Parts: sequence; C-alpha cells; structure tokens
Amino acid sequence: MTEELCDSATTAERLRSIAAELSDRFFEREDVVRTLIVAMLARQHSLVLGPPGTAKSELARDLTGRIEGAALWEILLSRFTVPTRMFGPIDVAALSRGEYRQIYEGRATTCDVAFIDEIFKCSTAALNETLGFLNERLYHPENGGAPIHCPLISAITASNELPSGEDSAAIYDRLLVRLEVGYLADPSNFAALVRSAVATPVPQVRTTIRLSDLQHAVSTAVPAVDVPGSIVDAVCTLRAALRRQELIASDRRWRQSIGLLQASAFLDGRTAVEENDLAVLTHVLWDSPAQRPTVEREVLQMINPDAKEALDLADAIDELEAQLDAKAGQSREALSQWAIHEANRKLVTAGKKLEKLRADAQAQGRAVASIEHVLGRQRAVHARVLTEALGIDASTLQPGN
Repeated sequence: MTEELCDSATTAERLRSIAAELSDRFFEREDVVRTLIVAMLARQHSLVLGPPGTAKSELARDLTGRIEGAALWEILLSRFTVPTRMFGPIDVAALSRGEYRQIYEGRATTCDVAFIDEIFKCSTAALNETLGFLNERLYHPENGGAPIHCPLISAITASNELPSGEDSAAIYDRLLVRLEVGYLADPSNFAALVRSAVATPVPQVRTTIRLSDLQHAVSTAVPAVDVPGSIVDAVCTLRAALRRQELIASDRRWRQSIGLLQASAFLDGRTAVEENDLAVLTHVLWDSPAQRPTVEREVLQMINPDAKEALDLADAIDELEAQLDAKAGQSREALSQWAIHEANRKLVTAGKKLEKLRADAQAQGRAVASIEHVLGRQRAVHARVLTEALGIDASTLQPGN
C-alpha cells in the first residue's frame, strides 16, 4: 500500500511538472492546461472552444504526446466523415476472400487518448458511434458483431464555434469540461510570442508520464480521494444558488463533477477534496459562454470570501477594456488624456487592491487562485492601455509598475 501511495505521489508530481512546462510554453493558458489534466485524471472529456489560431491543437498534441506508451488518435472531423474512417476501415484483403472485417489498429477503437478537432462537424452517419465512443467507450462493428470495448481514458476536443443543431448538441452534452480560449490579451505575452518566432530554439525540459502510471491514477488513486461531508454540502449549496438564477445542470453532470474534484485534489498531492478544488466547476456548469461569468462568480465566492471584491474589481477592469476598444479610431491626444486621467489611475488602484487581497488571503491560509486570475486580467488590460493609448512598451515593465 505504501508503494502505491509513493507511486501516486510521483505521478501527481510529474503531472504538475508537465502542467508547469506547458504553461511556460503556452502563454495565458495555465488554467486551461491544469483543467485538461484534471479532466484526464477524472476519465472525462473536455472541449477547448476558441477562434482559429489560438494553439488549441498544438496544446492538445503537446499534452497527449507526453504519455509514454499511450496509443494516441487524432482526427479532423467534417460533415462527410464516415464511421469507418474513425473506428476502422474495411479490410480489403479479407473482403476479397469473402470475409467482412475492419482494421481497428491506429483508430479510435484502440486509442488510450484522443484529440478530436472540429468535434461539432461530426457527420450524421458517425453521430451514434461517436456518442457511444465518448459515453460508454463502445464501438459497434459495421458487420453487426459484438460491441468492442475501447480503452479510451479521455478525449480532448476542439471547436471554433458552439454546436448549432440537435445532433452536435448531443455531443456537447458529453463533454463535461468546457474551456474558452482567446487571443493573447497581455501585450508583453504577445511580444514574447513574436520573439519566440525568430529566436534560436533552446532545448527544453520535457517531462513525461508512463501510460501505466496514468491508468493507475485514473482507476485507483483518484477514486480513493476522500470527499468530506462539507464538500457535499458546498456542492448542494452551489446547485441551489445556480438554480435561483435559472442555471440548471443535469444530475449526471453534477455527479460526474465529483470525480473532477477528486482529480483536482490528487493533482495537488492531497488525499481529500478541499474547497479550493471547487474552482474547476467554473468550467462545468454552464451551457453558453454568456453564463460562465455567473457560474464563476458563484463558485469563487463560495471558495473565498475575498472573491466578491476581486470579482467586482474584475468587472471594473472589463469595463475599462471595453472603453479602450470603443475608443479605437480616436485621436492619440484624446486617447492619451483618457488613459492618463482615468484608465491608468483606476487600473493602478485596482492592482494595489488586488495585491493586498492576495497578501491578506495568503496570510490567513486561504486560496488565492481567483485573485491571481483577476490580477492577471488587470496586468493584461493595464499593459494594453500603456501600449495602445500611451505608446509605452509595456513588455519592458516589471509586474506592479
């Protein structure tokens, strides 16, 4: 038993290293990376939703490619994708002998981890089999034989748009974790991205994890994480709070989310779920992106009493960014006056308040993830104001300036 616990601790440590390396490589994706790993540990599927050119595919490939010994499968779906292309083409040689067989090797049927791009473009012909693959890990052969059990641990899916019909909505419902990504918001991160395109590549540390270790974590270690009664009470309270705002999630989604809480605790090296783990639910309990801020506010206020003030500051920061966008096309003089006399002052004040909230929370042993998230937004918007309104190269400034 001691050996198993040691192995589990090592697995969690390696996964944290992978998360850190990916977060260093993919700017402004720290929460996305961590949540994808949590979903994988919980044996759940995830959706990365965002416009083209936001590194969705590259991030998914880098993450899944770090699982040593795993059978990986990737596909870009279209309205014309047939089930045999996904689950196994017909064996032509066998067909010439009068035998009807499929070749499953290298297809979804035999994969441990999958990356499915443009998931909502799944063809009508492949819909039922895709749903069975995601939900029950089953594939029904073309010849009507016995269902094949697929070893799939987790699928990472991606899309540039939300589902538009009933067929794609059925797939959407199977994706427990939903993550929004956008273009880089912080000009300093954008500058670093541009510099990386012309810099000489430097060999990077690339932590990996064995498939067997991941399987053990998924099947044994994560389900063994304790869920205290206080967490059950918190989940019930959260459900009631969201229902009061007419945000309804299915019972199945709530039940599956408990596994995410256990996976979050495991990833942090803990044997029991804590309130901090509830943060992952901000990526679970909404259907449309417009609902996400409401869910986030309810979840974060439950985790940390400081979150309300931080989220109020976030609203003010978002408003300033909206004003900056609305002033596009104005003269540099008018833009500079607004930046100097209003935006810069408000953003600096917000930054100081957030830093004090963070320090107070740390001193009392409370979670600071929600405050860090808003502080990141403050820095990004402040950098935009300095760069776009005042012509200052914000990438050369130190945090806090």
